[in-house]
Amino acid sequence: MASAAEQFAANLNFGAFAKATELKKRIWFTLSVLIIYRLGTYIPLPGINPGVLQDIFRQNQGGILGMFDMFAGGALGRMAIFALNIMPYISASIIMQLMSAVSPQLEAIKKEGESGRKKINQYTRYGTVLIASLQAYGIASGIEGMTSSQGPAVANPGLFFRFTVVVTLVGGTIFLMWLGEQITQRGVGNGISLIIFSGIVANLPSALAGTLELGRTGALSTAFIIFLLFMAAAVIYFIVFVERAQRRIIIQYPKRQRGNKMTGGESSHLPLKINTAGVIPPIFASSLLLMPITVISFSAGQGPEWMTTVAAYLGRGQPVYLILYISMVVFFAFFYTAVVFNPADTADNLKKYGGFMPGIRPGKNTADYLDRVLTRLTVVGAAYLAVICLLPELLISRFSVPFYFGGTSLLIVVTVTMDTIAQVQSHLLAHQYEGLIKKTKLRGQRG
Repeated sequence: MASAAEQFAANLNFGAFAKATELKKRIWFTLSVLIIYRLGTYIPLPGINPGVLQDIFRQNQGGILGMFDMFAGGALGRMAIFALNIMPYISASIIMQLMSAVSPQLEAIKKEGESGRKKINQYTRYGTVLIASLQAYGIASGIEGMTSSQGPAVANPGLFFRFTVVVTLVGGTIFLMWLGEQITQRGVGNGISLIIFSGIVANLPSALAGTLELGRTGALSTAFIIFLLFMAAAVIYFIVFVERAQRRIIIQYPKRQRGNKMTGGESSHLPLKINTAGVIPPIFASSLLLMPITVISFSAGQGPEWMTTVAAYLGRGQPVYLILYISMVVFFAFFYTAVVFNPADTADNLKKYGGFMPGIRPGKNTADYLDRVLTRLTVVGAAYLAVICLLPELLISRFSVPFYFGGTSLLIVVTVTMDTIAQVQSHLLAHQYEGLIKKTKLRGQRG
């Protein structure tokens, strides 16, 4: 950890940061958007009693709803306008990527370049509206039947209430989707990831306070709380270690005669990460599980008997839930790696520029070699994600530890932090290069 901190301090030039006006504008814009998002998580839906919902969520905070509330930054527990958060957009993105892999028409659209990307994005937005509408209607129907010691959750249930809730929640999701796109374009980091990240981080202090309160009341022993904190630190260290690990494949470029000079002959390397998919598999798996379970959880007790049975089997820590969750994490680790890295295209590009791997023939042999290496790395990466996501799940279900100390939340926080820092450093490097170019031009004019 010390070496990573020293490397970060060496890379981050604070003097250059002070002069990077464009970077500071991007950072302030990102912070402003995230503040707007956090304010929206405290604006309740019209026509509900927030106190009743808090009582109900307090009783079910160890279940699926608690996990959904973590991703929503506490907005679901408060039943705010951003209760659905950005999860419908993520679900729509998953569906579009899966369909692109099996549909020749969508695959052809993806190959159209920028225009194809815009079409795919537009289809994803349509899918977001559809999924958000279904989830919002399920939430509205479920809230109407909720009661606690304080009374019913909805004062005036009916068609108008459901319509209002659907419009408000869908509008909130679309607004968050737009905010995420604005952060990506005009801010620093990936907007969608930062929205989920900010929701988790904002509730970390209260989660820590809740854990200490469990220790004070005797629900958790002091030794277990110390073990939990050490485990969280060990998980963070393990995540940083694996996310920074690379398999470097040597690339050699042949020497070429250009006039009287010999050029080329350099050797480089192709870095392949152990976890190429990053934080996407846990988010995708959670999103797909939460999409149907949200409706089932709200309808349990009021709906058909089979809904109650399904909700029981998909409860937090249940074998069916854990098997489905880990299976989805492993599947999306392989699937997303195949989406972001194409061995055949990489081999063609190397052949085009004259690059080759020592002992491997260019073309198909290179593609097969890259595919074999990437498959082995992905096996290790998928196992790493499964361990990170599974072990804390068992602790959460058995000892009622807050979700924010789970592997999925820590993975998201650490990975998004590393990606954002990397983008900040790239902006600083770009600013330094611009400064050097300007100085060179000024010297040339003076000369």
